[in-house]
Amino acid sequence: MTSTLQPAHAAEVEKRPGRWLALSVLVLAVLLVAVDATVLGLATPYISEDLDPSGTQLLWIGDVYSFVIAGLLVSMGSLGDRIGRKRILLGGATAFGAISVLNAYATTPELMILARALLGVAGATLMPATLALIRNLFHDPRERSLAVGVWGATASAGTAVGPITGGFLLEHFWWGSVFLINLPVMAVLVLVGIRTLPESRNPDPGPWDLLSVVLSLVGMIGVVYAVKEAATHGVTGPTLAAGLLGAAALYGFVHRQLTMPTPLLDMRLFRRRGFGGAVLADLLTVLGMSGLVFFLSQYLQLVQDRRPFEAGLAELPAAVGAVAAGLVAGRAARRFSVRMVVSGGLAAVGVALAALTTLDRSTGYPVLGAALLVVGIGAGFSFTVTADVILSSVPREQAGAASAVSETAYELGAALGIALLGSIVTGAYRAFTGPTGTPARAHESLGAAVEAATEMPPHTAQQMLAAAREAFVHGLRLASGAGAAVLLATAVAAWFLLRGQRLENAG
Repeated sequence: MTSTLQPAHAAEVEKRPGRWLALSVLVLAVLLVAVDATVLGLATPYISEDLDPSGTQLLWIGDVYSFVIAGLLVSMGSLGDRIGRKRILLGGATAFGAISVLNAYATTPELMILARALLGVAGATLMPATLALIRNLFHDPRERSLAVGVWGATASAGTAVGPITGGFLLEHFWWGSVFLINLPVMAVLVLVGIRTLPESRNPDPGPWDLLSVVLSLVGMIGVVYAVKEAATHGVTGPTLAAGLLGAAALYGFVHRQLTMPTPLLDMRLFRRRGFGGAVLADLLTVLGMSGLVFFLSQYLQLVQDRRPFEAGLAELPAAVGAVAAGLVAGRAARRFSVRMVVSGGLAAVGVALAALTTLDRSTGYPVLGAALLVVGIGAGFSFTVTADVILSSVPREQAGAASAVSETAYELGAALGIALLGSIVTGAYRAFTGPTGTPARAHESLGAAVEAATEMPPHTAQQMLAAAREAFVHGLRLASGAGAAVLLATAVAAWFLLRGQRLENAG
């Protein structure tokens, strides 16, 4: 952006008085996705009891959404650049609401996995479109930083609203009700968005290459599936084949993008150190945090015997910290530096995760709440600034594809984290030694053990649950330690990768 264009852009901002109202619609889409992600973790014990999934099926229910969305985000972001970001956002939101009903009424583990996968297809349209529209609504860099902060803060608020609302619903209704809360949010988003959101697209997009779409999808799912299966069951022939197929497809995708005149994703973006460093930081950060995020609700409910609503309130400090940090992250990055804010935030998360390696069954809430607050603050600073760096690194016409790369890193990190760190928890849990009469299914998951205990003699059930809970907490401590190592290493890497990177100032 040249200095001669900045006044024109500033004037254009002044002529768009509805941009903040449009932002309020965009953050509803973020809220939709964040609430859905958090209520799943809260509902997992109830899903486990009702649908009786195996341990592997339970992991699939948790991460198939991330698998699919990671494979489609780039394609959907690029599609939005071509057909219109408003159009794909509103269409995706409608589909997201409809498929939420299928999630709510799933009757078997297989149907639940399918419903989560379909929700991933719809979800892939939402996040890239919201960030791309922010890039096109807010041309002034400082306003854009604030808008990105609001965007991130809403996502964090959703992680608080989801457990609290979900906890209330789980105490009064069946588990499927937590997915139906998407419907009113979706309805408001679509009805208001039709009137307030401006349409934007790439004026010279080129064709939407279906072969690139297929290569991206096959590559992402193949690689992530292979990592998940290898972590859970070891390297087998089918796992190795899936990994090689995924790697070959991703290689084909990259090669095709480099040779096409108008690629689905401009791979040259990764030559920019700030862009690549921000994407890598996001991926590794989510990977390191995902074990805690996925299993914390189970720890609060099944180990500490908290009610769902109470468990939701217990997770509130993380969201409060992230909201507060997200709103001031852009100002902090301009006053100090991008790498100081990002690396400092990641280091704080790493230290908090390290503190959680001391968890036991009776850990008091002040320790847990303080750790969650620090996790939220650190993540809020880091994610907000990296999102701003990514958006600022690309022309407006490529905003959808660039935003999709950011979200792909997030979803891929979540899928890999649940696969790798989740397998640590599951492996440690399955090794517990129960008393004579412990059924085999109790070793599948802690939820299954709690259910099995209702059918056992009281003394035997108490012994079995004590052993199962201790094994689960041991696995959670191991996952927290591994996550802490990943976050601290990422903080060091971000310090070097983001050297000299600065956020734009207003023209």
